[in-house]
Amino acid sequence: MNVVPVASVILTFNEEKNIETCLQSVAGWCQQIIVVDSGSTDKTLDICRKYTGLIFSHPYVDHASQWDWALKNLPFGCEWIIPLDADNIITNELQQELCESVLNPELGVNGYFARHRYFFCGLPIRGFKPYTLRLFRLSNTWMDHSELVDFRFVIQGQTKRLAGAVLECNQNESTIDFWLDKHQKFSSRIAIEEVLRRAGMLRWSISGRLLGNPDERMIWFKNIWYHMPLFVRPFIYFTYRYFFRLGLLDGVNGFVYHFLQAFWFRLVVDIKISELNEEIRNGTMTLEQLQSSFAHSF
Repeated sequence: MNVVPVASVILTFNEEKNIETCLQSVAGWCQQIIVVDSGSTDKTLDICRKYTGLIFSHPYVDHASQWDWALKNLPFGCEWIIPLDADNIITNELQQELCESVLNPELGVNGYFARHRYFFCGLPIRGFKPYTLRLFRLSNTWMDHSELVDFRFVIQGQTKRLAGAVLECNQNESTIDFWLDKHQKFSSRIAIEEVLRRAGMLRWSISGRLLGNPDERMIWFKNIWYHMPLFVRPFIYFTYRYFFRLGLLDGVNGFVYHFLQAFWFRLVVDIKISELNEEIRNGTMTLEQLQSSFAHSF
């Protein structure tokens, strides 16, 4: 296997169940493997040391801040970067496409999106998060700080889509309690973000376009979502995901996942938005206080 001039950067925090399969998927062909850890107390770093000596520590606030620090401070020896979470696995097909893209770059193309395959309780889930950015040119990329929960890289230049996939297989989510606790925390952050965005305190840094790249398309959908009535939209979203995106073909496991992620989770967010709006109306919370509370919501 030939080494390709590309750096894979992996964010970690207590990922001993996931990190080895992620590292194995990039070992041997990536010129650099760089780990950015946010204080792991399990065996994560011991496992990482078997694959790389480039391990750095930085406190975690949110993904956008963590990636912004990484892009500005890591000792990159490559122009092309593969961003990964510890529960991501690059498939052989995608590996070949990434290598070809780095070794024979297309003029003006500075970013590549790849298919995203999510697994819940060990089984694949369809109709969720279809594409994510998986390769970018460092000199033409920066972080988008217009979102507080989701994160995205801003690419100067053209982007393309690859046919291969990244698998997201989080072994920590093998117990439902972990999944529920994780999404309970996320629901608070998403609720705060939506209240701030509706109040005009957050604005997109890129325009949403239905026919744009996957990130622009996602922003277009989010703008539609923000204009839908609270408590009604979880029903609509579950119907869309389960029936129109064919989640029903994933069997019982698919029903559980789509019900929890598309309905229960979104309903909890709407309840929290309603509670925050009530506090603001009553004067017990200001938008400025709400904005400052975000960093403490994890």
